[in-house]
Amino acid sequence: MDGLKVAIIADWLTDSGGAEKVVFAMHKMFPNAPIFTSVYNEKSLPEFKDADVKTSFLQKWPMAKKKHQWYLKWMPMAFEQFDLGEYDIVLSSSHSCAKGVITKPETMHICYCHTPMRYVWDDCHRYIREYPWPKAIKSIAPYVLHDIRLWDRLAAERVDYFISNSNYIGERIKKYYRKDSKTIYPPVDTEGFYESKDVSPFYLAVGRLIPYKRFDIIVEAFNHLGFPLKIAGNGPEMKRLKRIANDNIEFLGYVKDEELRELYSKCKAFIFPQVEDFGIAPVEAMASGRPVIAYAEGGALETVSDGVSGMFFKTQSAEALIKAVLKFKERKFDSFKIKESVKDFSQQRFENDLKGFIKKKWSEFHK
Repeated sequence: MDGLKVAIIADWLTDSGGAEKVVFAMHKMFPNAPIFTSVYNEKSLPEFKDADVKTSFLQKWPMAKKKHQWYLKWMPMAFEQFDLGEYDIVLSSSHSCAKGVITKPETMHICYCHTPMRYVWDDCHRYIREYPWPKAIKSIAPYVLHDIRLWDRLAAERVDYFISNSNYIGERIKKYYRKDSKTIYPPVDTEGFYESKDVSPFYLAVGRLIPYKRFDIIVEAFNHLGFPLKIAGNGPEMKRLKRIANDNIEFLGYVKDEELRELYSKCKAFIFPQVEDFGIAPVEAMASGRPVIAYAEGGALETVSDGVSGMFFKTQSAEALIKAVLKFKERKFDSFKIKESVKDFSQQRFENDLKGFIKKKWSEFHK
């Protein structure tokens, strides 16, 4: 494969999250490959400072770096305008519109799919109902999402091969795109986390404060329990959650990687109530030797081992989480076994699996 020209496509690069970590891992694998994306906020993602990031026309639109969601209607056009004619392999990392780029027949397009767009498929009604948009935007949202849903189905046909980030997402790709996929779990820096002998009494939740992450369930449960809880992350739900939270709940906002590793290592347990495509944060907590209390659906079922690295609750509600936390207090977990349970989610494993897949499909594509 030496001499082949590779391009990486990302939905947007505005905040640090699981998808951005995958894009960065791809960048490390192919450091000379340019990264095409709709919007790039270099201040939020300094790790990409040496990358050749090429942005769309949306980059110059008002507030695009902080409110890229405003411009979802124009993202299909933004990605279709990228000229990828000179590349042999296009590698997209997509949970939105990145997979919709247009390539030549002789260009192989592999999409690492984090999920089919939740807000236009199975979660569309809840997004419109719960996302804190102005009323005027909520009124036109169903029409905009309808058009994007039709485009998204057509865009999936442009992909030659799909990779899913979990078996759960593989099933969703099959449902909405009618395509087969190969599961390659995303990279987690399992070696970059450490155990602490000084475990504190606080529980921990980490992530973007948006409706589907269900931080409202955590707040309601810990309001009732009264146990100390720390929440790390920012998002549009911050003000509302702070307003309803009791004094035992601390909102940390954005925390740097070093502080996050310390939080993981010292927390009593990591709380994970959402249905996530894969869920890197729980794996990071387990890599720190800490158990996870997770809702029994989505990617958590593939990463958390019940009774070994954590435990599940089966109803996505505050009541079920309260019962799970109380039950958790009566159980003991071995931090060494927890850490060992996630060693196969390493960055090296991701790179080996992805390179192997690309080489195999390249040979098939050009038979």
